[in-house]
Amino acid sequence: MPEVPDFKLTGKVILVISPQEWGKMFVSKHHYAIELAGRGNDVYFLNPPSSSVGFDVSFTQLKEYPGLTIIDHQLWFPVNLKFHAISVFHFLMSFHIRRVLKNLPKKPDIIWSFDLGNFYPFNLFPNKSLRIFHPVDEPLNKTAFDSGEGADLVLSVTNEILSKYAFINCPKFFIQHGVSASFLDVKVKSSVGKPIRVGFSGNLLRRDIDRLTLLRLIKENSDLVFDFWGSVKVSFSNLGGDMGKETRMFIEELQNQPNVVLHGPVSAKELELGLASVDMLLICYDISKDQSGGTNYHKVMEYLAIGKVIVSNNITTYAGRDDLITMCKSRKNNDELPGLFKKVVNSLEYYNSTLMVEGRRSYAAENTYRKQVQRIEELLGNIKIRI
Repeated sequence: MPEVPDFKLTGKVILVISPQEWGKMFVSKHHYAIELAGRGNDVYFLNPPSSSVGFDVSFTQLKEYPGLTIIDHQLWFPVNLKFHAISVFHFLMSFHIRRVLKNLPKKPDIIWSFDLGNFYPFNLFPNKSLRIFHPVDEPLNKTAFDSGEGADLVLSVTNEILSKYAFINCPKFFIQHGVSASFLDVKVKSSVGKPIRVGFSGNLLRRDIDRLTLLRLIKENSDLVFDFWGSVKVSFSNLGGDMGKETRMFIEELQNQPNVVLHGPVSAKELELGLASVDMLLICYDISKDQSGGTNYHKVMEYLAIGKVIVSNNITTYAGRDDLITMCKSRKNNDELPGLFKKVVNSLEYYNSTLMVEGRRSYAAENTYRKQVQRIEELLGNIKIRI
């Protein structure tokens, strides 16, 4: 009797490769791991290697997420080899990966890689594993392109990114950023606050934040309160960041503004409740420096799930969707953002009408991580990729 092909994303052993470690702040990699574990898979989340040299490989099962295990590991050779002798680095990595995999109950059915650093080439993993490459950030160098070599399937959150991996001979699909369903369950306040509160979530150590425009908004709207959720110190961040002189000066200036509240990194639940308490939401990146090139951001879907009006720099994925985001038209700068911000502040009852709030939340509801995993499962069936 012929074997029935299995395209289902359940009951599998899945190794999620992440360039960001497990911590308080969750982005796509963390959410996909949680959702895949919730579907009855054994999910192993591979943290980036420790900065110290050694032989330790440890596994931590997360009680709050049954089926999800975090892998911490040390390399027994200098990571700097990657930048000076990449072939030697990958040769040694092949032995290291075997050490990691031998602790899994069986060889992984799926290698799901978000890695743009080419730390773990697909050719170092078992041939029978399905290899999914999932870049959610703009590929900026040869290393990022090499990371996708050998993939069986490429998924990404922008068509711009997908087009840059045209050289890989495998199916490629746009999958929108997802959102945790719990964001849609949170109770959102309906009345406008006094004072009006503006919310911004994300890593404040990113160099691509348009710091000048952001500070201008804060200073020109002293009667508003600006709530920030995200790292202000590298030691608090699992997403990395820059702590150079300019960044330190920016953080200090934020701390000195009387209408700014810095909440720091918080749990997913605290972020949901925090965003639900504000009146409007803000995105303010410098597209010329932006690691995503102003094409898409993970936070947009979380903002949409809250439903309140979003004021933003230009984002190509949402072009023409004024019902979802109120954004600058220019792809060159954010000069129009202060005026746009004022316009929204002065018309909050319109922008936060029940119709518009529900429209945004409905869009987010169609893009939960559960829905995205279901879409990926359907893709696997349609293109006949067997797991």
